[in-house]
Amino acid sequence: MNLSNLQPAAGSTRNRKRVGRGQGSGTGKTSARGHNGAKSRSGAKFRAWFEGGQMPLQRRLPKFGFKNRFRVSYNPINLARLSQLIEEGRLNPVEPIIPETFVSLGLASKADLIKVLGSGEISVALNVTAHAFSESAKAKIEGAGGSATVAGQGMEVS
Repeated sequence: MNLSNLQPAAGSTRNRKRVGRGQGSGTGKTSARGHNGAKSRSGAKFRAWFEGGQMPLQRRLPKFGFKNRFRVSYNPINLARLSQLIEEGRLNPVEPIIPETFVSLGLASKADLIKVLGSGEISVALNVTAHAFSESAKAKIEGAGGSATVAGQGMEVS
């Protein structure tokens, strides 16, 4: 066997349909397009959601709800997760914890705004800088002897 005698498996390929080549071909006259209508004409294109003039689905369904364009979305991180990372040795409690630290640990992406939430307990004094804190998280961090600094207030954020 060599490259000159390779061929596809039997029955795996078919010849393409050549339309408009006379009545004997089976696809002559209207070329398998039917008689009249937009689809029988050349250049006929329909969008995927076009329903032939029937009222489209997105206009038939009732509209409800509200999407606030100005909503600020935070990536939540719990104190329980921070204490777990300290126990695993992935987070050094002596160094200040800044948004870049969360990115390097894979807890957030570079563009995320981070909010520290108070679920869980913390026993180590941490210096945490994030974009927002819940009241309980701030109280627990400061209660353990640490500090909770909001990014952008009292410091430069690049």
